[in-house]
Amino acid sequence: MAGEQSAWYVYILECADRTLYTGIARDLQARLCRHNAGKGAKYTRSRLPLALVYREPAGSRGDALRREAEIKRLSRQEKQRLIASTGLLE
Repeated sequence: MAGEQSAWYVYILECADRTLYTGIARDLQARLCRHNAGKGAKYTRSRLPLALVYREPAGSRGDALRREAEIKRLSRQEKQRLIASTGLLE
């Protein structure tokens, strides 16, 4: 488990207004709880509740930041294809 906590992840949340938010975290569950408690990013505070719809391991923090920037440059349609490819949504 120590390896899991030291790894970084890139994630996408779907907000209540159907917008998508992309971020990075070490502990996805804790980060999602912070977002849903209104203590996460300013963008998500007024768009509760949130659902985790995509995640991918990123190794280092630098790798996670680079991948986050790549994903943020994608169009909404491209992000939806990425989300659909993971099988997180049922």
